[in-house]
Parts: sequence; C-alpha cells; structure tokens
Amino acid sequence: MRTGPAARFGLGSLPQIAAVLALMLAGVLAAATVNGYYVFVLANVALLAIVGIGLNVLQGLTGQVSFGHVGFYAIGAYTVSILCTKAGWSFWAAWPVAAVLSGAVGWLLALPALRVKGPYLAMVTIAFGFIVEHGVIEMGALTGGQNGIMGIAGPSLGALARGERAVAMLAIVGAGVVLALYAWLSRGTWGAAMRAVKDSETAAESIGINPLVVKTMAFALSAVAAGLAGGLFAPLSGFVAPSSFGFGQSILFVLVVVVGGAGSVAGPLIGALVVALLPELLAGLEEYRLLFFGALLLVVLWAAPEGAMGLWARWRGGGAPTSPASAAQVEEEPQQAGAGIPSFLLRERVRAALSAQGLSMQFGGVRAVSALSFSAPAGRITSLIGPNGAGKSTALNMLSGFYVPTGGAFTLGQDALQGLPAYAIARRGVARTYQSSQLFASLSVQDNVALALSRGALGWLFGASRHGTAQLRGQARALLAFCGYGGALETLASDLPHVDRRLVEIARALATDPHMLLLDEPAAGLSREDKNSLAALLRQIAGAAGIGVLVVEHDMELVMGISQQVVVLDAGAHLAAGTPAQVQADPRVRQAYLGEAGMLDGVQSAGRADHADAPELLGVGALVAGYGAEPVLHGIDLQVRQGQVVALLGANGSGKSTLMRSLAGLHRPIVSGGIHLDGKDLNRLGAEQIVQRGLVLVPEGRQVFAELSVLDNIRLGAFRQAQHDREERVQQMLDRFPRLRERLHQRAGLLSGGEQQMLAIARGLMSRPRILLLDEPSLGLAPKIMAELFAALDALRAEGMTILLVDQMAGLALALADRAYVIEGGRIVAEGTAAQIASDGALAKAYLGASEQAA
Repeated sequence: MRTGPAARFGLGSLPQIAAVLALMLAGVLAAATVNGYYVFVLANVALLAIVGIGLNVLQGLTGQVSFGHVGFYAIGAYTVSILCTKAGWSFWAAWPVAAVLSGAVGWLLALPALRVKGPYLAMVTIAFGFIVEHGVIEMGALTGGQNGIMGIAGPSLGALARGERAVAMLAIVGAGVVLALYAWLSRGTWGAAMRAVKDSETAAESIGINPLVVKTMAFALSAVAAGLAGGLFAPLSGFVAPSSFGFGQSILFVLVVVVGGAGSVAGPLIGALVVALLPELLAGLEEYRLLFFGALLLVVLWAAPEGAMGLWARWRGGGAPTSPASAAQVEEEPQQAGAGIPSFLLRERVRAALSAQGLSMQFGGVRAVSALSFSAPAGRITSLIGPNGAGKSTALNMLSGFYVPTGGAFTLGQDALQGLPAYAIARRGVARTYQSSQLFASLSVQDNVALALSRGALGWLFGASRHGTAQLRGQARALLAFCGYGGALETLASDLPHVDRRLVEIARALATDPHMLLLDEPAAGLSREDKNSLAALLRQIAGAAGIGVLVVEHDMELVMGISQQVVVLDAGAHLAAGTPAQVQADPRVRQAYLGEAGMLDGVQSAGRADHADAPELLGVGALVAGYGAEPVLHGIDLQVRQGQVVALLGANGSGKSTLMRSLAGLHRPIVSGGIHLDGKDLNRLGAEQIVQRGLVLVPEGRQVFAELSVLDNIRLGAFRQAQHDREERVQQMLDRFPRLRERLHQRAGLLSGGEQQMLAIARGLMSRPRILLLDEPSLGLAPKIMAELFAALDALRAEGMTILLVDQMAGLALALADRAYVIEGGRIVAEGTAAQIASDGALAKAYLGASEQAA
C-alpha cells in the first residue's frame, strides 16, 4: 500500500494536519481579538499543552513518571526573567537559552534518576522540584528570593501584537510546533525505541538498544518543552516568584497527560483544555470549585483510565488501536508463511562460535554456575540441558550480558564479551529470545522486527528512515514469512496468540543478523505440530544461514531430534557433552535426571503398608487446563488413596507444576474435567477454601516469607485453623525439623535452601492437611540435606500422611512413593507402582527423550 508524504513522515493524514492548522489559526485569531482576560486563559491553555506534550514523551512513550517538571518550568521562567531584566537581553535571545538550559539540566538529572524506577523515580523528581523552588529562594541576589522578579517585558510581534497578546500567539504557535515534533518523534525510529523500552527494557537491550540513552533523551526533550513554556510564562505574568512554582503545579502537568491520554498525539491538547478551562467554568462556584474539579477528575480517571483519547478510540472503533509507528503503512494482506530464508541473512561472511571459559556466577552464598566451559559452533545447533536448578538460564543470561559473571570469560570468535552490557553484546552478534515472551506489546508485528533491523542505530531524532524505509520493511516481512508467521503485519504484538508470539520473537532476534542465536525454552506451550515446525525452522537457521543456535529446552524429544551437540549441566557444573546418543547413554546424565534412590538408606522399609484398597481421597478426571489458547494439561486422570504417597514424574515443562497449582486452586480456568476431594468438587473453590478443606500446597521455590522470623512463618501456617493448640503444634514442627529450632527467631530469608524447604513443609503441616502437595522439594539442595529432608518425609509417610509429590529427582521420589504417574507433554503416559515405573522405559523417555530400548 503506497502512502503519501504526510504518512511517510509520521504527521498523520492530511485531514488531521488540516485540523491542527485550523485549530492553531483559530487560536491566533482569538488571541488577537478577545479581551485581555481571555487572552490570558488562551495563553495558559497553550502553555499547559506545551508542558503536557513534553511530558507525553516521557510518560506516554517511555512510561516514566515525573512529578518534578515544575522545576524545569521554573528554570525556563527565571532564565528569561534574569536575562531580560538584569543582563539586558532581548526576549528572543533569552527564550531559546531558557529551553536549552532546561534540557541540559534535564539530561543531567536523568542520568542518576533513571537508574531507579516506579515510585523511586517519582520521589527523585519530586525532590528536584523542591530543590529548584528552595534554591530560587536561597539565591536571592540573583532571583529576588521570596520577592521574585518584576517588570519582565513581553515580546513584540511588530504590528501584529505586543505584550500579552504576543505571548499568547507565540504559545499557541509553539504548542502547534511542539505537537508536530511529537508526532514525528512518536512515529519515527526513536519513538518506536521509546515504546520498546517502556514495554520491555530487557528485550530492547537484546536488539542493541541502550535503554538509558533512550530514557535520558526522553527526559531531556520533556525538560526542553517545560523550559520553553516557562520562558513564555515569565512575560505573560510579568512577575515570577517561588510561589508560582509549587508542587501543585507539577500535579496539574501530570493531569494534563493523564486526562488527555498518555501516548496519544492529541491527548495533551484535550488534557490542557480540561485542566485550564474547568476552573474557569466553575468560577461562579468559587467555594466548591476545587471539590467539583477533583470529583470530575476522579470520574474521568475511573471511566477512562486511558484518558479522553482512549475513551474516544473505544467509542469510535471498539477495537484495539494500531501501533502509531505502523499506522502510516498498513498492510492489508496477511503474510504467506513458510517462505525461503531472506537473502540478507545469506550474505557471505564467516560467523563466529560462542565459547565459555570457566564461567561462574554466584548470588550471595549460592553458586548458580561453577567453572562452566563449552563451545557452541556456528552453523550448528547446541542444546544446553539439565535438571531444575542446574544453572541453564543463568548461563544464558551471562552469555547475553544480563548477568555479569563473577568468574571466567566468554568470547564470540576472538571478541571477548565478558563485562559488556547486554545491548553491546547484541550489537556484536549475540541475539536471544526468552522463556516468557518479551515482545514490544505496543508496537505492531512488523515494527517489532523492523526496529530490530536497525541494530540499535536509531538515526535522526525526528526521522523514521531507520525503520520506516521500504527496504527495511521488506526485510521485516521476509523474516516473518520465513519464520512461519502468517498473520497481519499491523496487528499489535499484545494481541498475538502464543504460537505467533514465539515466531515473531525469533524473527526479531534474526533481524539483528546475529552470529549466535540463544533460545530459552522456545517450545514451551507449543503443540506437537508447532514443535515440528519449530524444529524445521531451527535447522534452516543453522544450516542455510550458518547461524549458531544455542537452545535451552526441556522437551527432550525436540532436543534430541535437532541437536548436533548436547551440553549437560548439573548443580551449575558441566556434567557431560556429546551427541544426543552419547548423552542419552551416559550414566552420569541418567543419574542427574533420575536421581539415586540409594542415598536414602532406610527409606524403603520392608514393612510398608499396602494402601491399594484404601478409599480414594483425591480424584482428578479428564482435566484440561492451560494459560492460553493451547492447553497445558490434556485429559489428566489421577487418583490418590488415603495414606498413599504418589509421585508425579516428568521433565521440566511437562505440566507438573500447572497440575499442582490447579489442584491447589491457584490456577484457573480449568477448561474441562474435575477435581474432587473426598468426592466433593473443588473446581469452583478459591485457594483459601481448598486449604480449609485439607488440600495444602508447598510450592516450588519454598516461597517463605523472607522478612518474617522462622517462628512467625510456622505460625502463619495455622492462620485458618483453631488457635487453642497452635503453640503445641509449633513445638511438634520443631521436633520434626530440629534445624529450625536453632534459627527460630532468625529472618527466614537468611536460611539456607534446605532450611527454607523444611520451613515451607512445616508451615504447610500447620494447616492440618489431609493431602500434602509437595512441588520440587529437593530443588537446589545438597545431597546431605536432600537425604535429611526425604527422611523427614518418610517419617510423615509412616505416620499415614497422604502425599502427592512432584520432584525432578525421580529415583528419590520413587524410593518414597507407593505409586507413580509419568507425565509428558501434559498427558499421563505411564502409571503403576513405584517399582513398575522405575523399570518402565517411559520414565527415561520423558526425561531424556530416550527410546525404551536405550532405557
């Protein structure tokens, strides 16, 4: 679809440009003809609009909130006042200096301020506003202190207007110019980069964008706009004093953006009209004016949290808005998926291998990765596998620059990368995707990929040439088609189904033309058909383009089917490496995945009771559940009888934790099927009601209350139980886990991993469970602590506690269990007694993708 110059440069349609020009002309004519009072009101509206448009760059595009922009407004006003009254400058010389000075102060403030986020950034900007206000008071010799500066002469527009009318005209024209610049910025490459940083700083770095530079530029631009407005306020009022720049003025500036609609082009104009004119309309109700003003704002914010422009968009279209950057170039026809690899990825160049040499990563006292060394060659697929907590994601984060290794090094070819920030590593040729999709939700599919093609080179501030040219958009379309995306290009990334999000994310990573592509669980949540398509795509990326592919993935069938090399981690250390067949046959790998039952001496007691005829306590029938369009669980049937210990086994990503969260009421919706406790349906009950009925989850990762003491954590387990014997039960927990008694009054966050797991189980037992759900209790524990923990669980089993156990260490779980189920791809693939499952090849296949013969 061909577009005209207006659309190409991001100005919008010709009717929109004509409307803005007409509004400006009407405002200028009004300023020339109405009486002095209305001239002041018009000027005030225009000044609020200028500041609001500047704040819209910061708040609407980058998502940063500032409550201190009155400080820049004051800097602009005082600069003009001082230069005009004390230095003898003309207004025309002083005004641009005011804007530049405000922008420079904004840039300097942004460097430290933008290293914090959320409420901390707001507090820094509030402090800045107060510093400026009180600094003006303290510098009385220059600023007049509390008395301020009087006699500020206004500009002259010759025969057209002078004084207050000239200021009003300048403000109106200035608002129009600033609005046009905002439109150029927001629809250009810098605007797309700002939205990308707002949506995901992590993903922005992974395509070569430096978030700090982008946010600092936005802060400086918003400060320039505030300085421009402040420079006009001084001659408009003829007098400046500290009282004119209080904190309340900053709140009004923010309301201009919020009421109008953050991120929209026209929003600040609407917001300025509301904020400036509403008090004038309520002038006859002087004593109730603030009450009406506040009440109306609350109603607007409640009814339209996206502001007036968001409300208008919903009324007009009823659908999701399109990305501003892509609105100029709408592609009406969908992509034809399955195209050949784009020619620009085939250009002849030698791609480099990624090598790790002794990489280590330590978080406090926990060593997540220890002396890891391996090489991922170009043009080949290398998979990084290992049990839960093995350090795979930590290794990927180090190799992409999001963690700085505490030891060792890594290189891309001969280029040393350790110590470089993530965006610099991305520019050198390491691209990645994420376990949880990190697309830029407010950008279109095409803009997600086109922005990555710039590889962090954003070009001119108000230009769209870096991601808006026909060549780059053609490359983006070719990449999307190659990766199998068949949807519309203008669709916002936030509206994509899960499968398409995966494909677009891979296309965006390839847009950086990398040497090495890092993929973190790319098959998570995909159907078997989609996984087959993904496998074919990865083979093409490595084979045809020569790009190295390093995959962290838990689907062993996929891993073993696509990999030329498999590297196995266990407890953060390199365990084994080789071809898929070599790794599957390696006894060390099988031990790491399946565990060693022998470390639990005495657990498998000969006199274990037979619970096969005991009544059913927990029943799951034909359960289908998931997080999106594609279910995670497919028809799960499971039975736990009174007094049994049942193990649920399977590789990461097979659906075990989803099932446990569904049983505990922490995950809804359940698409179909039922969950029954003692014959009573649990599907419609909340998590707290399910706990009250006796089904208690000890979640993966312990999740103790880190800031509370060990004693308070244990007591909270009895929150919904009778309190008369609570302290007696606390003592029982301390007898069961003696390590906790020694640390009773210590903060739980300071405990070791094993102690935290014991605390989490003690807290769960305080709820008097009829069934205890244990999700990965051995995760990250040393063998000695693991044996101690499972001995405590064996004691619980001997006392008749009913337990449903999920644990990556299958040998440990089977040593404790009466019965077991094996889950793969969200389906039960085997069930039986612990002995039957231990000898069943389906268990090894679920963990390692091994055939039954190999098992």
